[in-house]
Formats: sequence, C-alpha cells, structure tokens
Amino acid sequence: MQGAIHIGTSGWSYKDWRGRFYPEKMVTTDYLAYYAQHFSTTEINTSFYHLPRAETIKHWASVVGKNFIFCPKISRYVTHIKKLEDPRETLPKFFELFDPVKQQLGPVLIQLPPSLSFDEEKAIEFYKALKHYKGYHFALEGRHESWLAEESIALLEKYGIAFVIAESGRRRPYVEKFTDRHVYLRFHGADDHYASYPDEVLHSFAQKIKQWKKEGHIVWVFFNNDGNAHAVFNAKKLMEMTGSS
Repeated sequence: MQGAIHIGTSGWSYKDWRGRFYPEKMVTTDYLAYYAQHFSTTEINTSFYHLPRAETIKHWASVVGKNFIFCPKISRYVTHIKKLEDPRETLPKFFELFDPVKQQLGPVLIQLPPSLSFDEEKAIEFYKALKHYKGYHFALEGRHESWLAEESIALLEKYGIAFVIAESGRRRPYVEKFTDRHVYLRFHGADDHYASYPDEVLHSFAQKIKQWKKEGHIVWVFFNNDGNAHAVFNAKKLMEMTGSS
C-alpha cells in the first residue's frame, strides 16, 4: 500500500504574511490562488469560527488545482458549545456545505477544547454519527489528557479516526499514536509564543514522516505557528526535507 505526504499550513489568510509571503500589494481575495502555487493542501480554519457560505466553498475549490486538498475544521458549535452532544442535529449543516467539494477534501479536523474530557458513551455516539457521512475521513485532536487513555485510543482505531499528533512545545505533552492509515500531525509552535521550529527539529520529524510514508501511511502535516509567516517557512523547509510537494 503506497503512502503519501501532504504538507501545508493551518489556513492561508493572515495579515502579517503580507510582505513576508504574499506580495505587498496583493489583494486578500487572491491569497488562496497564490498559496496554491506553493502548497497542495491547507486546513480551513474559518469553518471552525463560522460556517462559510456554499458559494464561498465552491469558489475556493475553483481557484486551486484539481489536485489541491482542503482539510476543513469542524465547527466550534459542535466541539466547544455542544461539546459533541446531539451530533445528529449539529453535524448535517456542516456536511451539506462541504459535500459538493468532497472529492477535494482530506480528513476533517475535529479539535476539542482543553476542558472537554473523554466520555466513552458520548464519544461512541459521536463516532457513530460520523459514520453516516460516507467518503469522509476524520482526525481528532483531543486536548484533555484523558483522550490519551487506552479506551479512547481503542475507539479511534475501531471507528477509523486518526489521532492528531500535536506538537505544542511546552504547552501540552507530545504523544505519537496511530489509529488509522491517515496520520495527522499539527505543529503549534516551538515554544509558548508559536515560534519557528529550528531546522534540527524539522529534520528529526522529516525522518519520521518519510518512514511513516514508507509504511503505507498517508501523512498530513500542518503548521499553525502563523505569526510572522513562521508556518509558511517551516512548511516549505519540511517539504524540502521530505522531498514532497
């Protein structure tokens, strides 16, 4: 089974990327098309804060190449307000919007709040609801340490949901778990200030990522240290080190 490596950033529209990555006079509406000349994937962050219009999603898909892949972040209404409860009521609107571009989607990111602890019954109900959305893949970033429990990891594996490997410097423990063929890695910054990663750290991860690909995994890597365009330059460096595009 052949593996793959996809590297990008957590979103593409940041003011302080102007002049560092985007040309100084470029209008924001041209950012995505420009970004897609350098990367072949990105997370969609805006879908976490508010659901985009259907026309907006279709426009995003139209300005990138057909091989470009989006990984949308599920609405915080689902994760932070409802805290995974009533998934059969909270999920449909999200998937109705993204269904038309499903062929251009990688795993849907489910990022949980640090205050939300693992509840087996609630998790099972939520994972069962996700099963109704055929053709989608999912990655879960549990920020409370209880999501690292054996029971939690076993459920992710049972339902085919990728465990998000989150590198957050000193903010949270770093743990590597593999619960699906998809491996989802997020870089939140080398220290408490979302700083850039040193080359030696990126090189260490590059070796791991190439090995995971060799083992048949589809590896997704996103940099969330967007300040001063650190994410862009770290992602480009990691692409170079892994020989990916």
